[in-house]
Amino acid sequence: MSDLRIEILDEIAVLTLDRPPVNALALATYTELGDRLRELGNTEAISVIVLSSASTRAFSAGADINELGQLVGEEAREADERRQRLARETYDELLNVPQPTIAVIDGPAIGAGAVVASCCDIRIGTHRASFCLPELDMARCGGGRHMMRHLPQGVVRRMYFTAETLSAEQAERYGLLLLVDDETNPLEAALHLARGIADKSPIALRLGKAALNASEHLTVSAGYAVEQEYTLRLARTDDAREALAARREGRPPRFVGR
Repeated sequence: MSDLRIEILDEIAVLTLDRPPVNALALATYTELGDRLRELGNTEAISVIVLSSASTRAFSAGADINELGQLVGEEAREADERRQRLARETYDELLNVPQPTIAVIDGPAIGAGAVVASCCDIRIGTHRASFCLPELDMARCGGGRHMMRHLPQGVVRRMYFTAETLSAEQAERYGLLLLVDDETNPLEAALHLARGIADKSPIALRLGKAALNASEHLTVSAGYAVEQEYTLRLARTDDAREALAARREGRPPRFVGR
């Protein structure tokens, strides 16, 4: 049985976590999510990926603790190592999938669920959204380094050491979450944003995201030099020539993705 639903809406792919009751992440979930992301990443017709939840109780409650507790001894150690490897590979797929990604958060994102949300490019949610890193309570480590991309050092360490929840309002204040009012359907808000992004040149979106990923951890000067390299690559494409022609002629561009 699949833990994911996929819906294609023109250039937008909606991936929905659907593992009742709270989208706990099992080994099979990681495997399926990684496989679907690789497939979509290789699909030129897809310009944006939206990741949502079918659960009304949580975006994701994190690692499946029932699965974690099923094995003992050497079998448990090997299974745990496999889980860690699968989780790392899946997060890397989500970070590096060529298309921009938007997570829809309408409930708690806990542990590994918070990491999944943090790996998306943009997060949209309601006041019901929250983020928590309770790993130490279960004698685990994880999630902190991913959250460091978005939150101040002291905030991450407080979450890590205390398992305190970061509210939607706090997440918005730090720029982790684009907060919408509770009368707004967060998925519709995400799709509206996705449609605006999908109007851009597909190759510009892919090269633009690659430039951001490659430059994120560099100094300003070195990072901008990387962006300039991607600019030169993009400038030689048919879509770049079409963008300039459309601007000169005062008409909408007709991008071909190359």
